[in-house]
Order: sequence, then structure tokens, then C-alpha cells
Amino acid sequence: MNKIFLSSPHMSGNEQKYIKEAFDLNWIAPLGNNVNGFEEALSDYNKIKHTTVMSSGTAAIHLALKIIEVEPQDHVFLSSLTFVATANPVLYEHATPVFIDSEPDSWNMSPLALERALQDYDRSNQLPKAVIVVNLYGQSAKMDEIMSVCNSYNVPVIEDAAESLGSEYKNYKSGTFGHYGIYSFNGNKIITTSGGGALVSDDEYSIQKARFLSTQARDPAVHYEHSQLGYNYRMSNIVAGVGRGQLEVLDQRVKQRRAVFKRYFEAFHQLEGIEFQPELEESMSNRWLTALTIDPYQTGVSRDDIIEALNEENIEARPVWKPMHLQPLYQAYTYYPFYNSKSVSDELFEKGLCLPSGSNLVEEDQERVIQIILNLMS
Repeated sequence: MNKIFLSSPHMSGNEQKYIKEAFDLNWIAPLGNNVNGFEEALSDYNKIKHTTVMSSGTAAIHLALKIIEVEPQDHVFLSSLTFVATANPVLYEHATPVFIDSEPDSWNMSPLALERALQDYDRSNQLPKAVIVVNLYGQSAKMDEIMSVCNSYNVPVIEDAAESLGSEYKNYKSGTFGHYGIYSFNGNKIITTSGGGALVSDDEYSIQKARFLSTQARDPAVHYEHSQLGYNYRMSNIVAGVGRGQLEVLDQRVKQRRAVFKRYFEAFHQLEGIEFQPELEESMSNRWLTALTIDPYQTGVSRDDIIEALNEENIEARPVWKPMHLQPLYQAYTYYPFYNSKSVSDELFEKGLCLPSGSNLVEEDQERVIQIILNLMS
């Protein structure tokens, strides 16, 4: 049987036009017209003033922390239910992560748990240098509540929108609520440059600083002069050409992913023991991945049973992210659960499942996925 991937790249056909343009101009160097054009198009699409594109979303988070001047003695609060790339840049700067649980309404950072953590650290005069909030699987967190509580403590917010490009919250684009927003263009994202990311902000100085740091922090001089530590984080002109072609079809890709979600929802939502990741009121998720929970006591099968059955049919499916506070690398750090001993992210990891969700997933293949799960449950 043909392989069905969780989320494979989906080309528009225009990527080669921009790549050819770079070749025709012999502009293969790291910077060029595609980089400039991609940054301008991203700013226009997201209605934000400034964008710089980089080698990865991880690099964008790292430079946001550098601009905020996170240092070894500092704390950074962040979502626990996320991919490790959200957390690793905190350790790059030898700072201390503090993990915040999810809440049931969106599966994203709990504003209540965040406020408890801020209150505790404020009492000991150790307020975090930043808060990194993740928009999981395309669904925005409760950004109005999170921004409100962070602003009350004067703590800057980095919005990790790696998975939520094209999503909206209260008529604003995901990634534009925090002081800094980041996107990822990894191969499995809703649009891809094969590997890449972006940092966005309405603060021009911050983006100029990020560009400076991402190109080895070269001071203005005829020779190569360096007074600060820099990084080789800038996106190449070729890769940015892929991004320009991909961005032209982003809205179409969002519609296609939401259609995939709708077919899964229609097939499973009436079954006892299956719950889909909610979509907050006044929000629109790009449904990058269709994520749901499986209650084995009600369905008669576990999440792992479904993954194994799909794998035997050459179909890729995965658990939801393992929370950072459960990871061997991070389990020694402080964690604030949703409420007392109730950890929402633990429960989501135990029961959570991500199904094949690519915008290029044809209905016939999706029906294969659906029937395998229905047969297993029956």
C-alpha cells in the first residue's frame, strides 16, 4: 500500500520560478531578492510591521531570547506541551525553564497556571525574563488572557506560532500578539522552505538587531570586525524562493487542512471516548494536524493500538507531544500544573493522537485511515 504520511510537503508549482530567478541572477548567496520578497510578503500577510527570515524556528526563538537579554541567572516560563525546540534555546542561554501546564479549552498554556507561577516568582523577586507561549497544532492559545497577565507583571511574551501560520484569533493572525512571534517552515509544516523560520515584531529595532546577530554580528567596517557574538542563522536566497511560492497558496492550504479535519470529525465525533482538540470561539485554527484523544475504557482500544494498526498499513500517526516536564532532559525543572495535582498535558499525552493531516491527503487515502480505526474499534 502507498505510504500515507502525517504531514508531507505540498508544492504549489511556483517555487521553481523564484528559484530560477535566483539562478538567472546568480544570486545564490545567503541574501538576495527572494529573502527580501519573502520577508515583505510575510509582513503583509500577517499585518505586522517587521519580519526577518532565518534557518529555523528554533533560531528565531533563540534570537528573541538574545534580544530580550536573557542571561544565565534568569528564568523563562514556557508551555510544557510542545516540541523540544521551544525549550532548547532557553538552555542555549544557560537560563532556567519553568514549565506551565495546558488548559482543556485549547490544549495550550493555562492562563490560571501562568498567573500562579508569576505570583510565586514575583514574591521572591525572580520574575521571568520572558514567557514563551505555544499555539499547539495550529490552535491559538488564549492570547488576550495571557497577554493581560504578562503585561500586568511587565514580562515580554514570545509567541511560538511554529505550527499556526495562517491561523487567527479574534481577527488577528497567529504570531502577532506577543512582543515577538516566530514561525517554522520545516518540511512538515503547513508551508515549507524545507527548513527555515521567521521572527516577527512591530518593533523595528528588535528585527534589525536579529538580522545583525543572524549574520555573524558583523560590525560596519571595510574589514571583518566583530564586537558581539553572532550566529549563522540567516535564510538563504534559494530557500526563500521556495517560501515565496509556498506563501502564495497558504490560505488554500489552510482550507485543505480544515477539510481534512472536518472529514475526521464527521467520522468520529459521535463515538463515545473520542474528543477532538477544541477550537476556541473567535478563533480559526489552520488544523495543521488533526489531534484527538482516545479513552481506552470507552472505545475499547488505546491510542497505541491505533498507531500500531495504522503503521501495519503503512500509515504514519503519532502521539501528541510528550510534555517537556516529563522529558529526561527537563524533568528536574519546576512545573505548574493546571490545578493542584491535575495535569492536563499529562492526560493529553497519555490519550492524544495525531492523524495524517496533509493538505495533499486525498479523500480515498483518508478513508483508508478512517476505516482502519472504525474496524479496530468495532
